[in-house]
Amino acid sequence: MSLRPLTVLVTACGSPGTAALLRALRANGEREIRLVGTDMSERAIGAHLCDAFHLVTAGEDPAFADDLLAVAQRERVDVVIPQSSFDLQGLADRRDDFGSIRVLVSAPRTIRVSNDKAVCYDELQKLGVPVPRRRLVRGGRGVEAAALELGYPDRPVCFKPLVSSGSRGYRVLDATVDRTRQLLDERPGSVSLRLEEALEILPPEAGPELLVMELATGGERTIDGIADGRRVVLGHPKTRESMRAGLAMYFVTMDDDGLMELADTIVAGLEIEHYFNIQLVGDMVIEVNPRISTIVYQEDLNIPYLGVKRGLGEISDDELRGMRRLVRPARTALRYFDQVEWDP
Repeated sequence: MSLRPLTVLVTACGSPGTAALLRALRANGEREIRLVGTDMSERAIGAHLCDAFHLVTAGEDPAFADDLLAVAQRERVDVVIPQSSFDLQGLADRRDDFGSIRVLVSAPRTIRVSNDKAVCYDELQKLGVPVPRRRLVRGGRGVEAAALELGYPDRPVCFKPLVSSGSRGYRVLDATVDRTRQLLDERPGSVSLRLEEALEILPPEAGPELLVMELATGGERTIDGIADGRRVVLGHPKTRESMRAGLAMYFVTMDDDGLMELADTIVAGLEIEHYFNIQLVGDMVIEVNPRISTIVYQEDLNIPYLGVKRGLGEISDDELRGMRRLVRPARTALRYFDQVEWDP
């Protein structure tokens, strides 16, 4: 017997992973899914790939949750999948207001802790999770003092805003940067610069709080999956390689019990529910995203769709745990640019 059709709303449907996510939700093999996309830009790719599309306010806007609830009610949505970190807090604070519409987001405290990098690192450190040494500062003089304290110029350091997404605001301070090579050989948008160049841009005292950190080194890995607030119910690690414009473009799944145990520790400590993504550089955890991220898809393991079924109570956590055996190590994903055409 076929399952009843669903309507799924995907926020921030201009995000880089949108096309693959929408394709996976449609190709679930069990039921018809009608897709509704929302974004703050009319140029979002989801406007062309979804069955319906609505412009909404930015995720940080106090009106965002009201906008999304109005769209969800109008479109008779069953499930909401937020894609952007900026969308999470407003939805978490109001998720009970959505009634029978399932919003796949963690509790408000989990989102506050995860989205604030300084608080998140402090919580992870209490859990015994390795994180970078860091200083919380404001203004250029604060950045300079923290960078020198953490070893600059003998070793590179980095900084980023407390709340960001997709590498926005992340910069590496490196005294050995070859500015001529950057100017002539690299594409615009390099994240590396010298401290004195950063100080020319940053206001001396004012501006947003910044987290200045030791630069983690080593291979990049992530753990993706679905959690129940206490442990991972389904997930796997993968490598994260070949960066472009701050986004990873190449992934290979891994079999690593140690990383899964680490993910269980973080999920339990931060009480993460539904989709999650944990990023490491070397042995250090540098990011915890309590939302869906880039997925390595398999024809027999559709994590986004399984998350939808779990949110609706159509599949149990025990059943999801039994699917861990389906994860295929060395499964590879390569992201690339595509395009659509239309006549106005």
